[in-house]
Amino acid sequence: MSNPAQVIQPPNTLRLKVGGGLGAIDASAIAKAEQALAAMAGQFSQWLQDELDKLEAARLAVRANGLNPETGEALYFRAHDLKGLGGTYQYPLVTRIAGSLCKLLDDAEKRLHAPMVLVDAHIDAIKAVVRDRIQTDDHPVGKALVEELEARTAEHLA
Repeated sequence: MSNPAQVIQPPNTLRLKVGGGLGAIDASAIAKAEQALAAMAGQFSQWLQDELDKLEAARLAVRANGLNPETGEALYFRAHDLKGLGGTYQYPLVTRIAGSLCKLLDDAEKRLHAPMVLVDAHIDAIKAVVRDRIQTDDHPVGKALVEELEARTAEHLA
């Protein structure tokens, strides 16, 4: 008793749905983007300072009104912005510290119980590394600082 099998190949319509092939990466477009980013590099320090000012304002709102859903969310979003922008502004250490602060504040319910001393330590660390131009965790002080903050955050969340 032979039961012949038939293999059916459905057509791959994905390419038609997304507009054809994606093509190769345009090296000249990447070079233009890198040039544009390099041209803006002179403004990075001011933009980073603007973000630090917003983070400090969020901290002051927490101090004035307590850590509540609104102030906690504002603080979280300021940290999240710095997490995303630190590397762009040539401060990957800011990204890492802000990432640790984001972990501390990520859950809306748990953030209301975040120890302000640990929140303050993160914010003060971000401000210090920018002030002292410690851009990466290759710097011994930067490395020790971020590792301690990450450890204390993990300890609190455990």
